[in-house]
Amino acid sequence: MSACVPARADSARTKHVHPPHSPPPGGRRRFRVAGADVSAAIAVFLIALPLSLGIALATGAPLQAGLVAAAVGGIVAGRIGGCPLQVSGPAAGLTVVTADLIQQYGWRTTCAITVLAGLAQLGLGCLRVARSALAVSPAIVHGMLAGIGVTIAVAQLHIVLGGTPQSSVPDNLVALPAQLANVHPADLAVSVLTLTLLLLWPRIPGRAGQLLGKLPAALIAVAGATAVAALTGLLLPKVDLPSWSSHALATLPDGPVLGLVAAVLTTTLVCSVQSLLGAVAVDKLVAARPATTGHVKRSNLDRELLGQGAANVVSGSLGGLPVAGVAVRSSANVAAGAVSRNSTMLHGVLVVIAALLLVPALELIPLASLAALVMTVGFKMVSLNHIRTVTRHREVLVYAVTTCGVVFLGVLEGVALGIAVAVGVALHRLTRTRITHDDAEGVHHVHVRGQLTFLAVPRLSRVLHQVPHGADAVVELDGSFMDHAAYETLQDWQKTHTAQGGAVDITGRRPGTRISEPAEVDGCRCRPWTPWRNHQCERPSTAPPPGTDRQPTTGGPHGAASDPTTGKRKGRTTGTTTTPATAPGTPGTPDGSAPVTRATGRELARGISAFHRNTAPLMRRELARLAREGQQPSQLFLTCADSRVVTSMITSSGPGDLFVVRNVGNFVPLPGEESGDDSVAAAIEYAVDVLKVRSITVCGHSGCGAMQALLGAGPGDTRTPLQRWLRHGLPSLDRVPAETHTDEDDEDAHASGHRPDRPPLPRLAGRAPADAAERLCLANVVQQLEHLRAHESVARALDAGDLELHGMYFHVGEAQSYLLSEDAEGGVFQLVLETDLTA
Repeated sequence: MSACVPARADSARTKHVHPPHSPPPGGRRRFRVAGADVSAAIAVFLIALPLSLGIALATGAPLQAGLVAAAVGGIVAGRIGGCPLQVSGPAAGLTVVTADLIQQYGWRTTCAITVLAGLAQLGLGCLRVARSALAVSPAIVHGMLAGIGVTIAVAQLHIVLGGTPQSSVPDNLVALPAQLANVHPADLAVSVLTLTLLLLWPRIPGRAGQLLGKLPAALIAVAGATAVAALTGLLLPKVDLPSWSSHALATLPDGPVLGLVAAVLTTTLVCSVQSLLGAVAVDKLVAARPATTGHVKRSNLDRELLGQGAANVVSGSLGGLPVAGVAVRSSANVAAGAVSRNSTMLHGVLVVIAALLLVPALELIPLASLAALVMTVGFKMVSLNHIRTVTRHREVLVYAVTTCGVVFLGVLEGVALGIAVAVGVALHRLTRTRITHDDAEGVHHVHVRGQLTFLAVPRLSRVLHQVPHGADAVVELDGSFMDHAAYETLQDWQKTHTAQGGAVDITGRRPGTRISEPAEVDGCRCRPWTPWRNHQCERPSTAPPPGTDRQPTTGGPHGAASDPTTGKRKGRTTGTTTTPATAPGTPGTPDGSAPVTRATGRELARGISAFHRNTAPLMRRELARLAREGQQPSQLFLTCADSRVVTSMITSSGPGDLFVVRNVGNFVPLPGEESGDDSVAAAIEYAVDVLKVRSITVCGHSGCGAMQALLGAGPGDTRTPLQRWLRHGLPSLDRVPAETHTDEDDEDAHASGHRPDRPPLPRLAGRAPADAAERLCLANVVQQLEHLRAHESVARALDAGDLELHGMYFHVGEAQSYLLSEDAEGGVFQLVLETDLTA
């Protein structure tokens, strides 16, 4: 078959609607603008008009330059840019940069610098490096904007008071007292009126407030102040728009080469970063809108950089301010319901119409009103929410250094300082981050090994976008830190991927890196001491059904229910309930219900794997040292075999610190006892004579199954190994009177010779023991300490002053530890407070 023949050609059925070899009828496509775009364009225009004039005033440029930049940003950047709903124009973030350039090189050279910065942006867009701009830490961007905001606010304060701003923040602060002593009442009155309208207009209550709130507060504030100034005949400086025929255009740059290069780089950096971050923010706003508002494509950052570069070339050539994406106008555009780039372009057309036809009305605006408006914008750039965010992500140092650098040194110097500090902080936090992607049986695995900071965001974003839409994905995070930039990147991708029908499972996360509620359920948020059965990293199918009660079971030595007479376990404790133990292969439980899934070796293997992945790399050097030097513990820690007592956790100890002996009931059998257990005595002798430990601690705990079994055991229960072992607790039982006995009963028992006199009972500081089992637990600790003193090696070390004995009680439910103090009769278990741990 010829390659020129279509695969589905059917000449017999082909119906020619126009003569062959002739072009199809050229029906012209009509240009249509949606109604939502028209209303959004009007709303954005009403905000952009006063802000453009105010920003031009703040920079010291001709006021017409602000209108030129707003028109070019709307038309050129709106048509070419990659973010359909982002509105570009003169931005407050560029005010300080532009003001410095105008003061140093003059207005026409500043226009040329704007053109060169636009060309540089075009070059960066062609190189497709837009995503690299996202590697700049948000703390640096927020710090830069905060510094610019402080600079704007301090400078405009002088105009609000009727004066003239100085060239720098320190100079403005020094001149502020003299300005306060020479306030111009008319300028101050107009400024106060503007600020009042800005503050109160969005807060009008009731239905009237809902209707009037559709008009932007900035327009109402400036219009209201202008109307009052005109009606009262106040004499104060107003907007002066010279004839367009005398408008200054760009000229060839004149100045030192290095200075011009630095100026171009600064303008390029600030314009590009602000525009790209603005595009990302617009994507978030669009994604949060209801689906009924229409589908809007995600931003193409490289194309957005091309659009911003073209807009800066045109704006600079026509004598306009530098152009960048503006957050206030962009958010208003999205909130107004814009559905395409037509709203942005139409807003630019409206600015052109206003600049040509509304000059007489614009020249009635007082400069003090515009200054108050811009001062408010400057204050808003210092966001408390941003400060809280960078503080939570431990980047407040980067934020503070960048802000102070911008305020006192300049934008380029402040950003350079912020980048240097951010790199230093990042190098301190990480050594290397590896991000890999593979596909196994239709599930895409993204594995991140190391710490996630803003330096890894470009690679993370690139790898995440390799996951196809709608696919199942698992993101494995093997690191303990994630900064704000990486957090937002991962969160945004997860929301987008889930909205497109995909599934995301995020595992291996650490505390403080919560992504979202769905991932919190399905992902891993397990801490180092999370019990296996409480791990959240398992698939939902392995989790217990919703509503299952997790009630602790007590009674046996390990928490399982026990027969008080025999001490035998009556059931097996699983993840959530206690079920009768069944033989292998039994189809169900005795009551006919489905058996509960028992723990298998899978948990053990998974735990070992997690240790190899997360803990072993951190502990390998220390364990290697211990392997070379041998064990040199300082303490012998004798405690119960209860699975809830994790010795290293409750003592915050590590490898090599404790020599641990565990048995049912934390018993220390007396030496030479019949049917005694030499394993405990051997451990004591080895710890004292060979390891030379300096202290021995006997630790009891609440809810001890051995103590409960002792309370319910009969005098002749010695049939099983467990019952024979529990006989070592009878001396402890003799220390505790039965609850039904009175003092007279104890005296009668003593007179009859059945029970010896009991020593005073130990007690808890601050409260009485909860029940007989807790009284027995406390008495058992004191009794086992007495048994320790009967061992020859312990007695010898105590006499030499080389050994100390300690009693300890751990309340499992309260996660509180008590240490025995023998100052009082019988001994008192004192609560160990947090302040004591630092002593």
